[in-house]
This record gives sequence, structure tokens and C-alpha cells, in this order.
Amino acid sequence: MFTASELLEKINSHIADLKFTRTPQGLYDPVSYVLSMGGKRIRPVLMLMAYNLYKEDLARIYGPATGIEVYHNYTLLHDDLMDRADRRRGKETVHKVWNDNTAILSGDAMLVLAYRFMAQCPVDCLKEVMELFSLTALEICEGQQMDMEFELRKDVREEEYLEMIRLKTGVLLAASLKIGALLGGASAEDAGHLYDFGMNLGVAFQLKDDLLDVYGDVAVFGKNIGGDILCNKKTYMLIKAFEHADDIQLQELNAWIDAKSFEPAEKIAAVTGLYDQIGIKEICERKMAEYSERAMVNLSAVKVPDEKKAELENLMKNLMHREV
Repeated sequence: MFTASELLEKINSHIADLKFTRTPQGLYDPVSYVLSMGGKRIRPVLMLMAYNLYKEDLARIYGPATGIEVYHNYTLLHDDLMDRADRRRGKETVHKVWNDNTAILSGDAMLVLAYRFMAQCPVDCLKEVMELFSLTALEICEGQQMDMEFELRKDVREEEYLEMIRLKTGVLLAASLKIGALLGGASAEDAGHLYDFGMNLGVAFQLKDDLLDVYGDVAVFGKNIGGDILCNKKTYMLIKAFEHADDIQLQELNAWIDAKSFEPAEKIAAVTGLYDQIGIKEICERKMAEYSERAMVNLSAVKVPDEKKAELENLMKNLMHREV
């Protein structure tokens, strides 16, 4: 069994060696730029880990593993444009380095490239893998649309938010694991349990992301802290703040949400202060723990020796305790 760090090194090396030789160069330069930013590569690593539970010839699925990473980065490229984000992984975003139109078109190219990489899987798995990948891509669009609609509402409920992040984040981690399992020859039951493990891990992962956006260290996080607060993003944190605030806190929270003109640092400090008063960090951490426990139940049901699953368990713990 390979460790997560060994698998990360393998997929990083493979992606670094990718050469986009088609023209025009102006379409492909942003693709290379995005992929050169690195990142945690969680999705291809999860795919390789799931495959490695059953088989060891990892190079056989580098194509699909690359496809899932290219797809994920395509979604980030378009997310950054929609959010008008300036930085990603400590570097300027594509629409800042180039322009909006380039970000849209190069993102579209990444989506097509992702499909081409994903299709580099054994023909006996091709239909099932591509159907799952296509459904996942569609669900992510649904989650993104829900996220956008939430921006216009103050009455987003916890269960709505959890469904949105299940679609926007959970399904891609789940699909990464299931595709790796299918390519490795896993049983339908094992593939299903790994899918559920990824789904619950994905929700916990996004809740951690919400928390880091408020309480992370900007030098480590690679993105500006407080971005969600500035754009009134309906995160789990904000939803629970509305739910648990007393009358005075609610009045202040609404004043900041409704404010058209404000000093960004002042708004971030004020809303974070309200979160501290209400105990939102602890509430979010409890919900993260709940989904992490569900994920462990899913993983324990996978019928391979426990020592083979230990690395997946370690990865989950590392993701939940990460600072980036």
C-alpha cells in the first residue's frame, strides 16, 4: 500500500509532465498556470487510494486521476470568476492575470480536457465511469446554482445548506473514490461504501473550509481571510449565527449584512466578533465531527483488511485538522 504523500508525489509528477501542445497558446497557458499552482490534489489521491485497496498498478489509472483534478480546477477557475476572487493558493486568479473572457474559455477547455482524460480508462469500465462522472459534473452545477441563489436570501436553512455542499463538494470526493474502486475491480457494495465515505468526508471538508475562511491564518491559508463574510456568503457559520443570535446580536448581524458601504476589515472583525460571542466555531466543529464519524462508519463497512484502510482514515484526520 502506498501512503497518501507517496500518491501525491506520483500524481504531482504526472501532472507536471503534462504538455498542452495544441494552439492557440493563449487558450492553454491559463490551463497550465492553474495546474502549476499545485494544491492538495485530494481528489486524484483519493481515486488512487481507492484503486490501491484492490490493485497496485497505479499508472494504469493516471488518466482518470488527472481528469478528476483537471475537472476540479476547472470548477475553481469559474468559481473564482463568479466570486471575483483575487487569489487562489497564494497566487493571482486567472481572470486577474488574464481577463474574464479568457477565464471562461480556458475553463471550458479544461472541462473538455477533463472528459478526455477520464475516458482513458479500461473499456469494460468506460460506460459506468463516464455516467458517474457526468452525473457528478451536473450535480456540482446544481450545487453552484443553489449557492448563488442563497446569496439573495436570509432564510437559508441548515438542511438546505448541507444539501448544497453535498452537491458542490461532497459528490466529487465521493465520485473520485468510487471511480478508483470501480477501476480496481471492487464489488458494487464496496464501491458504494467508498462513495458514501467520500460524501460524508466532503461535507465535513467543506465545513472545515467555512471555518478556515473566518479563523484561518492568511499566511498559511493562501486566500484572504473573511472573503465569505464580505460577500455575505450563506455559510454554515452565518446560518447558525442567524439561528442562535439574541435580539441585539441579530440586529447587529443584519446591519452588517444589509450595509452597502463599509470598511472591509471592520466588517470582518465585527462579524467574527459576533461569531465568537455566539459560539459559532464550536457549533461548526461539532457538525464536522458528526460527518467525520459517519464517514468512519462507511469506511469500516468496506470489505478489505483494516491495515489497507488505515491510510484513508489518516487522510481524513489530516483533512479535519488542516490549516489550509
